Amino acid sequence: MVLAAAEVARLERLQLATSRRLAGQLSGEHRSPRAGASLDFAGHRPYSPGDDLRRVDWPALARLDTTLVRLFDAEEDREVRVLVDTSASMGYGGKLRQAVRVAGALGVVAMARRDATWLHTTARLEPRRFRGSAGVPALLEALGQLAPSGPTALADAALDLAARPGPRGITILASDLLDEDWEAAVRRLAARGGDAVVAHVLAEVDLHPELDGDLDLIDAETGRAVPVSLTAAARAAYEARVTAWLSAVAAACHSAGVGHLLVPAEADLVPLLLGAWRRAGALR
Repeated sequence: MVLAAAEVARLERLQLATSRRLAGQLSGEHRSPRAGASLDFAGHRPYSPGDDLRRVDWPALARLDTTLVRLFDAEEDREVRVLVDTSASMGYGGKLRQAVRVAGALGVVAMARRDATWLHTTARLEPRRFRGSAGVPALLEALGQLAPSGPTALADAALDLAARPGPRGITILASDLLDEDWEAAVRRLAARGGDAVVAHVLAEVDLHPELDGDLDLIDAETGRAVPVSLTAAARAAYEARVTAWLSAVAAACHSAGVGHLLVPAEADLVPLLLGAWRRAGALR
């Protein structure tokens, strides 16, 4: 189970906030920034669970056997895009489980206010869109099916997300950032515009390894063996490098105008998110 029913109920009472005025494509609970826009027909998009059935173009369904939703110029909402790192390194220490919980929590909050939520993965599966109360169980089910595998390709996944059409909205990356191109990924998400947040998911074993002695460590994503000799001094040096890396990540995010939140894989997620997002002004 990605989120318990009590967690979903608690999250649904919250609302995502943003420092920018955001434009969208559908009717939501946000006033349009385009004063005087008309209600002229603007096109179609595929139906997603949670869409208002009154927007369905029934004649088009009869002709094309495809369910389409009608769009109008003045109708706008906010979109949330969540990019989940599903690389093999996320399979250790409960990191992927925590990452999908982050995605689920933010999706629940968004859809409670009729904001559309898109799910992206580093596996480059076709993004899926969820909206409204009917979209919550569908999103949680999709998240529960994600499994860790393959190499990390954060920069490519971020570029794919940033190139998608639609409102700039809010973008969340849930990842351990164990990729040489993590900084490029952050910049590419920031370049999309709107608001972006990195939920930096790390396990205790990433921060403070307890291994000892002469060992062959196997890279989870490449299978390459690396011989190491782990002594107390070596572990101390490793932890110092991790601390420096975390500072570099926080600085890079700040420079790009991207929020950064360290999310321990073992943490009780909902209280952590509520406190951190309220302090950052991302929830109200």
